[in-house]
Amino acid sequence: MDMLIFQLEKENAKPLYEQLYSGIKNAIIQKQIEVGTKLPSKRKLAEFLNISQTTIEIAYSQLLAEGYITSIPRVGYFVEEIDELPYVEKKQTTIEIPQKEQKQYRYDFHPGKVDEESFPFVVWRKYVKDIFDITSKELLQMGEPQGEVELRKEIANYLFQSRGIHCKPEQIVISSGTELLLPMILRLFEDDFILALENPGYSAIPRIHLNNNAIPISVDEEGLVVDELEQTNANIVYITPSHQFPTGAVLSATRRTQLLKWASKAPNRYIIEDDYDSEFRYIGKPIPALHGLDQNDKVIYMSTFTKSLMPSLRVAYMVLPHHLLMKYKEIFSYYSATVPRFVQHILANFMKDGHFSKHLNRMRKIYRKKHDKLKHTLTTFYPDIKITGDQAGMHVLISIPSGKNVDQLKQIANHHGINITPVTNYLLKPIEYKHPTFLLGFGGIPLNQIEESIHQLMECWNVQKNKKLAKL
Repeated sequence: MDMLIFQLEKENAKPLYEQLYSGIKNAIIQKQIEVGTKLPSKRKLAEFLNISQTTIEIAYSQLLAEGYITSIPRVGYFVEEIDELPYVEKKQTTIEIPQKEQKQYRYDFHPGKVDEESFPFVVWRKYVKDIFDITSKELLQMGEPQGEVELRKEIANYLFQSRGIHCKPEQIVISSGTELLLPMILRLFEDDFILALENPGYSAIPRIHLNNNAIPISVDEEGLVVDELEQTNANIVYITPSHQFPTGAVLSATRRTQLLKWASKAPNRYIIEDDYDSEFRYIGKPIPALHGLDQNDKVIYMSTFTKSLMPSLRVAYMVLPHHLLMKYKEIFSYYSATVPRFVQHILANFMKDGHFSKHLNRMRKIYRKKHDKLKHTLTTFYPDIKITGDQAGMHVLISIPSGKNVDQLKQIANHHGINITPVTNYLLKPIEYKHPTFLLGFGGIPLNQIEESIHQLMECWNVQKNKKLAKL
């Protein structure tokens, strides 16, 4: 054949071999070079185009790998026949995918934030480095469907020591978040369930329950109103008894007994206990888990490391009653743990060596200081603001006496670089609040900025300071 004529641009950012490869490929596709045609030798083409033979060899190798040419040893390269694909003319359309704006705030009172500065990076990094080693090569394979035994043992020990829960590692299932665990639990009951939810409550749960027919149950200062639950035909209830989200109410001892009795009255009744932030309590003794009081295997316990370590870890777990384990294994025989094995072993080793307990003890002191500073600032300077849900956790509820509504106040705060979440975001059905009510999360705000952040928030809302202090 005639020598291949291609215009190679040596000043172009695209490498010469890639330009040559594209030129020959397009010529073959467009039938400018016939099937069976012998390509020039690397030496001849290199001399003709004034480029190195290595460049020619790389281009030919790519064409060979993709099937555009074939090689006959000691003879040369020949154009291969390629299957023709039907040509479909595409309409030129532009699809705009809305991007969620990641706004940066001066102060972020979101209840899901944790203290970034206090995380034990040095210790955690050691366990990460240790596990990513040739001695851990077996972790490249698939692991136990319910999660690594080592981590389940550590979780079982932790639950016994800190929450009074007696369980075996075989009862524990590890997954990537509550959002994955709850659908798994509900599948154990197939269609034979009617779900009751706290109102207000964790906002993701109604979206997880695809049938969208969950029954909202009211919450007051003693937690879930069990009398109201008993008037419904619900047989499964999802509850956050140790620190109700978002109100912060703690389920009273009377209602705990009442709720466990409700579950025991029918074989298909169960309680799903979400113990999402029980580690942090500031008033009175730690509240025992509902699961620890259960005598009839009616409580399915679940929790995460979101608040105790970090939200991005994405490690959650549940403890199944013994009689649900076999059903779980039947339904989820195909299931593989969604948390990487390396991550599970990092966490297990971190817990085994006592670092998790040390970290929790340290964070309890830090969050208590933040909690106390926040309460002191509010009660001292803004006595007209009502504070509730302040016994535990990493947020409180505040009610603002204002002529403006919730949406207006949130917009004003955002305009001033402050993020704050109204309690109305967590309603299953409307509730009338006397005053606009917000969640004031303090986990992610540095201790030395708590007082200033509250003053800035109240100032943009025109909330008056204590008159006596204002004169000082």
